[in-house]
Amino acid sequence: MTVYEAARRHALFMAGALVVAILFVLTVERFLGHSTIAFGIAILGLILANARMLSFNCPVCGKNLFFRGVFVVLWPNRTCTKCGTNLDEGRPLQ
Repeated sequence: MTVYEAARRHALFMAGALVVAILFVLTVERFLGHSTIAFGIAILGLILANARMLSFNCPVCGKNLFFRGVFVVLWPNRTCTKCGTNLDEGRPLQ
């Protein structure tokens, strides 16, 4: 599995985690009333689940796949914007 494939799987995982977090907050809201604690728990869970995002870096120059300049985006780069390496081919992750 290449670094791009792993980052892509992480992006899909985070989309699923977002859906679960929204359903969690809505369920608590429905059965227990307004709960800022449930919202806080959901946000903390999303932050912890997304911490792995920082490990998806270009194997040549080390630039993160999810960063576009200073902005973080939802989908990883297929080609490194710093060195031009195609991240979807080449040596697989170990």
